[in-house]
Amino acid sequence: MNPALANLEPEPVWKHFDRLAAIPRASTKEAAARDYIRGLATKLGLECVQDGVGNLVVRKPARPGREGAPMALLQGHLDMVCEKNEGTVHDFDVDPIKVIRDGDWLMAEGTTLGSDNGVGVAAALAVMESKDIAHGPLEFVFTIDEETGLTGASEFPAGLLKSKYFLNLDNEDEGTLCIGCSGGVKTTARRKVGLHPAGAGSAWRIKVSGLKGGHSGVDIHQGRGNALRIMGGVLQVLLDRLPIEIAEINGGSAQNAIPREAAAVVLADPSREKELKSIVATAEAGYKTDLGGFDSGLQITVEKTERPAKVLDTVDAKQTVALLASLYHGVVAMSPDVAGLVQTSTNLATVSTKGDVVEIVTSQRSAIESSMLAAARMVATVCRLAGFEVEHAGKYPGWKPEPNSDIVRKLQEVHQKLFGEPAKLIAMHAGLECGVIGEKYPGMEMASFGPTIVGPHSPNERVKISSVQSFWNYLKLVLENL
Repeated sequence: MNPALANLEPEPVWKHFDRLAAIPRASTKEAAARDYIRGLATKLGLECVQDGVGNLVVRKPARPGREGAPMALLQGHLDMVCEKNEGTVHDFDVDPIKVIRDGDWLMAEGTTLGSDNGVGVAAALAVMESKDIAHGPLEFVFTIDEETGLTGASEFPAGLLKSKYFLNLDNEDEGTLCIGCSGGVKTTARRKVGLHPAGAGSAWRIKVSGLKGGHSGVDIHQGRGNALRIMGGVLQVLLDRLPIEIAEINGGSAQNAIPREAAAVVLADPSREKELKSIVATAEAGYKTDLGGFDSGLQITVEKTERPAKVLDTVDAKQTVALLASLYHGVVAMSPDVAGLVQTSTNLATVSTKGDVVEIVTSQRSAIESSMLAAARMVATVCRLAGFEVEHAGKYPGWKPEPNSDIVRKLQEVHQKLFGEPAKLIAMHAGLECGVIGEKYPGMEMASFGPTIVGPHSPNERVKISSVQSFWNYLKLVLENL
């Protein structure tokens, strides 16, 4: 076992988390993790079913005396966001996560940790392996590709599950019960650009880094910087004030992550180096002032780099930069019904230069479908005005809160008994798989809970060790009282 995890409680959970951390499991590359779970199910003699896209369902009989209890399912996703700090040497397709400990927190060395949703999956596996929890009949659902598009949940078949209660183990705030979530859609803009041979001059790599990033739903209201918008603004000023050429612009990591980093390669006369760096430094100071304490780590650097063979035509470069600088990012509307809940938002997520095509990916979320679609139309309209072609894809439904449902009542009773107070009921401004899968199973009652995880989807991700013990105790008592 990793030394950072040695002697931690609850041992059954950390044992499986340790093994999952050693298994590369990027989105769409979960086969090894799935094989690990299938092997455990086979060893325990449990029924195991894989659907057409790679989701896994395991069934475990009730403990003697609990056969009459309603069936419940525990659900988590196998994949993790794979993001690392620049300079960190790590191959997510091969290397295990290097888990380190800092007091009551676990994190990774320069990468995402995978506690989202590795802790939830590990807890489900600990229940699967347990012999001392007086639970009723159980189903375990392990989905694929949650992080890049909720693919596993979207493609999950109707008619496969038998459970009355759906317990999602992907919440990230101890002491809360999530009983609703937003729906979402991905809006992608593409422009075929003209290329011509690079002119004379030196090549410079401009890089935006040091931002916090975070989850594009959970953290969208935090006022954090967007590396793509900042890069767009910097390049726009440079194009206005210097004769530069742009070879490429790349940034962001995933549609559901606020982009922390972006880089562009530009050509400029070497005699203008001092001026170029001065303009960038002035822009950096302005953005730092604007962000303040919301995102104080911003850095914008300029370094010499290898000369590119080709650069973008001037019109294409200006339109691309203008779009990055102008596309809205952040909260569109707050909920009028739930204090502090973001109702509608849009995330400017990634930009990439692939040959003669520039691609910009955004995502829109809302608890109200009409508002989500309106936000997507807003983004699409601005993209088309900039000469980009647009497509919408990956639409998924929200999950309407039912605070008076039977499952919420039962969960609250257990929470009161164990912790002396009811849990805080929340809805998430993020897509949760229960909403997507639950739509195919009318009448199935759902709730989501989990330990405290901070900074998911970024290398700052960490999980609070003591909260995992509380989460485990709660999960066991819930299963014994359903």
